Amino acid sequence: MKIDKWIWLLFPLCVCHAGYGQERKSADTLNLRVHFRQGYSLFEPALNENGVRLDRFIGRLRELRADTTRRIESLTFEGVASPEGNTAMNRRLSARRAENILAYIRTRLELPDSLVRVVSLGVDWEGLTALVEASRMPYRDEVLHILHHTPERTFRAGKNVDDRKRRLETLCGGRAWRYMYERFFPELRSSDVRAVCRVVYRPEPVVRPEAGDTVIPVHRDSIVSVQCDTSSLVPREPVVPVPCDTVRTSDVAVPPCKPFYMALKINLLYDAALVPNIGAEFYAGRGWTVGGSWMYAWWSSDRRHRYWRIYGGELTLRKYFGRRAAEKPLTGHHLGLYGQLFTYDFELGGRGYIGGKPGGTLWDRMNYAAGAEYGYSLPIARRLNLDFTLGIGYWGGEYKVYDPEDGHYVWKETKQRHWFGPTKAEISLVWLLGRGNRNEKKGGVR
Repeated sequence: MKIDKWIWLLFPLCVCHAGYGQERKSADTLNLRVHFRQGYSLFEPALNENGVRLDRFIGRLRELRADTTRRIESLTFEGVASPEGNTAMNRRLSARRAENILAYIRTRLELPDSLVRVVSLGVDWEGLTALVEASRMPYRDEVLHILHHTPERTFRAGKNVDDRKRRLETLCGGRAWRYMYERFFPELRSSDVRAVCRVVYRPEPVVRPEAGDTVIPVHRDSIVSVQCDTSSLVPREPVVPVPCDTVRTSDVAVPPCKPFYMALKINLLYDAALVPNIGAEFYAGRGWTVGGSWMYAWWSSDRRHRYWRIYGGELTLRKYFGRRAAEKPLTGHHLGLYGQLFTYDFELGGRGYIGGKPGGTLWDRMNYAAGAEYGYSLPIARRLNLDFTLGIGYWGGEYKVYDPEDGHYVWKETKQRHWFGPTKAEISLVWLLGRGNRNEKKGGVR
């Protein structure tokens, strides 16, 4: 028996019709989309109401497992990524996203291995194509031509090349890529969860007709198999966001709302000048970081009138940008502003210079510097980067000039420093800390 399309309107809740005494079945599909930050695989409950929707999804699974008329046939966790990184990196990232969602659900609900499957789809090219087709973006036809006719990867010059991504990045000077980066890519950073359930209804009892009753014949064609999406059963009313600290933790502690990325570093140029130093940098999100450093050296040789003394600190605000920065925090090009406070005493057997008050502290007429910097952080190992930075700005403060004479130090004059030019230079070894804060391969190949 065939069903016309209009009959679907009569079954909004997937109620299936069958004859007496026959078993009735329907296949239901539950869908869930979880969003992630760019380059992250850590599940964040507060991001786009992830926690609210995932709790609702887990509750629906519990209901299906408790219902004796239903059986969950399979659970497929599909991870996808946006196109910023290369193909290999995106496949690993999408796999980790799907695995993290599965791990989180398993802390709330027992799932046997035979029931689940994890699929890494890499870049969601189909999703991007659908978004472009439904939009009025500039250079829409050119973008669709590349998506439809350019292979994702080609083998040239002895290595695989991300051909499709490269052509999209260079199309019309990158304007189409920037448009998609701002409007489409956030929607592609997700992980889909699909639960395919086989719903089995118990057969209704067969009532034998009494004498004189009319018997209505039942044909095998009257059994109807309906494919429906039970995600439509979820209420559509707006959901109030749940703060991270209110997510239930009865079974297991919920992962932190935001990933934590930081780095410890030492300036190798200062080390070469026998000035021990250490610094730290903290990732604040969206490519922004804040950092600070401290240096301290107190070397002296009174017999030869040699002094090499300096100590002070620095605060820095940075913005990372570019392709590498989009793939991973604390990597790639960066611009920043910095401020420094320091005091010093330099003498190499002749005339000496003291910045600040002799015998005083850092705050006694200290010297100071402020300026703008540019740098590049290059991955060299799994948790190591090499950062090159040059800063230009203003150096000011009071300093004194003295000469060693007859075992004494004779003050000559006091001057004010007014210097415009390079005031900062770094070649820093950076140690990456934090969950997931690591480079994929040695040498920075991601």
